[in-house]
Amino acid sequence: MSAALSAAEQGWHVFPLRPGTKRPALHGEAACSRAGACEGGHRKWEQRATTDPDRIRATWAQGPFNIGIATGPSGLLVVDLDMPKPNSNGDTPDGATTFKALCERTGHAVPTTYRTRTASGGQHLYFTAPNGTSLANTAGTVAPLVDTRAWGGYVVAAGSITGAGPYEPVGAPVVAALPLWLLSILKPAPKASQAPSMAVAGQSRRYADTALACEARSVAGAQLGEREAKLFRAARALGRFVAWGDLPRHVVEQALQEAGEAAGLPPSQCRATLRSALNWSVAHNQRRQGAA
Repeated sequence: MSAALSAAEQGWHVFPLRPGTKRPALHGEAACSRAGACEGGHRKWEQRATTDPDRIRATWAQGPFNIGIATGPSGLLVVDLDMPKPNSNGDTPDGATTFKALCERTGHAVPTTYRTRTASGGQHLYFTAPNGTSLANTAGTVAPLVDTRAWGGYVVAAGSITGAGPYEPVGAPVVAALPLWLLSILKPAPKASQAPSMAVAGQSRRYADTALACEARSVAGAQLGEREAKLFRAARALGRFVAWGDLPRHVVEQALQEAGEAAGLPPSQCRATLRSALNWSVAHNQRRQGAA
């Protein structure tokens, strides 16, 4: 109860998790009686999470529940630096290592902010999400074993205890604002094409050529501190054209490689960023938008 109240004092919306676990303790929709808090319809954990101290005391007086923090309503973006899975290769780096490498590639230090050590030995980095931006959960988008929790997600709060161990606060006591370079990676890429699904090949190719020119120009003009993130987002946006056959991959790579180097990025860093971002985009855009 004390840990739940402490989280609520930070403005974080909490809800109970089953004792000793990470699973919500609230009833599911199938078991909903449509009474009490659900009188107007079933309310899920994100809707029922609260900062009301009276509700928190009443709930935790019923048992030693763990604490879940609904990240979206709390205005949080939490970066989850996970540990390798049991079936991973022995030399697989953990999330903290891959996140540190990403920070180094983008020319930034690992952000100083409030964080917790998870029961598995990983870390949760807490950031305040920018106003007016609705971020969703991600899995592996930032880097391998680096996930994020925002709207539609929750994290286990410090003070909770599972069979694997406790969740404990470590590091800085203050939650920092989400860095702009990280926000640029997490923001949904703008839709690259509004062309109808049955557009002729010539129209589609002309649109792709225009998009390539615009993205290359944007990367080449990027300022210090945003160069790698802009290159990453440009490759993610253009990768769909590669997947759809509108642009050859080597054309995209050459144009963005030249743009990245023109902005001052090392050639090897450009190649690594382009390879990672294009591989992801091609794999996730096999079907053209608007296709049946």
